[in-house]
Amino acid sequence: MAKVFTIPVPPKPPRRRERSSDPRYVDGQRLLVEAMKYLAQADRIGNRSAIELLSEHVRTRFRMTDSPLGQ
Repeated sequence: MAKVFTIPVPPKPPRRRERSSDPRYVDGQRLLVEAMKYLAQADRIGNRSAIELLSEHVRTRFRMTDSPLGQ
């Protein structure tokens, strides 16, 4: 029977990508904030649900609770 020989090789660490923000994303977030300010000035109570939806989108990159299937 033959002997199995292993030569240990240290794993290469994954290269880290530098993060760069997409200027379109930043501009979109800025536009959403301006929309929330406008809605709050127009009618804070009446537009509360719209402001909450926009606020959730600003806080999270992906809207987890905004589902096309409904509640």
